[in-house]
Amino acid sequence: MNTSLIEWSSRFLEAEKTRIGIAAPTSVMPDLDVENAYRIQLETIRRKIQSGHEVSGKKIGLTSRAMQEVLGVNEPDYGHLLDVMRVDNTGCISCSRLLQPKVEAEVAFILKQDLHGPNITVNDVIDATDYVVAAIEVVDSRVMDWKIKLADTVADNASSGLYILGDRKIKLRDIDLPSVHMSLYKNGDFMNEGTGEAVLGNPAACVAWLANKLHAFKGTLNAGEVILSGALSAATEANPGDHFSADFGEKLGIVSVNFE
Repeated sequence: MNTSLIEWSSRFLEAEKTRIGIAAPTSVMPDLDVENAYRIQLETIRRKIQSGHEVSGKKIGLTSRAMQEVLGVNEPDYGHLLDVMRVDNTGCISCSRLLQPKVEAEVAFILKQDLHGPNITVNDVIDATDYVVAAIEVVDSRVMDWKIKLADTVADNASSGLYILGDRKIKLRDIDLPSVHMSLYKNGDFMNEGTGEAVLGNPAACVAWLANKLHAFKGTLNAGEVILSGALSAATEANPGDHFSADFGEKLGIVSVNFE
């Protein structure tokens, strides 16, 4: 791998450790493309696995048209989830773990079969899914002040932070994903809302996109993995003392988390 890409991986790891943000890679390397940004991400994940962490799943970002327009792109991106990123439902997060966290709510898929691209369809995703749950993703950026372009967030593991899964495990035959409605609350106050239709028309379509995208990097979605399918509404800033809850209705229920 290009030594400059390895160096960027080191910078991201150091920023995560010290909680001191860094300049965006594209501000130093304006010609950094998405393919090389994924190489930086994969190098960081390789190092984390080498240090004893395990990949627990994947996350999909930029699934809404609004966010794609903000960054000037026409497709989502993805990052890796690690076992140490999981936080229990109703649990507490120490803000010392994060730099500049924001909260999103989405549907999480837990797979019972591998998904190998290319040519994965929504029906393939349905067949491979064990169940879905409500989820909160805490996104975070190691880039100062969230001043990012697409290549920057990709290199930074798609701005991954932590994730929380709800307790109600629902089979896909028992729920219509596009019509799922979510309301996000911060300290009891309504923040925003969204539906499953907001993410590529169907959260399962996001998972299919990811399986096919991973094929280009010789990657797969694996049985047992958690797949965060994309935020149903805008991210909301989190500060110490905040409590967040996402209400997905009668079937998927409520998922919540506290920031110490």
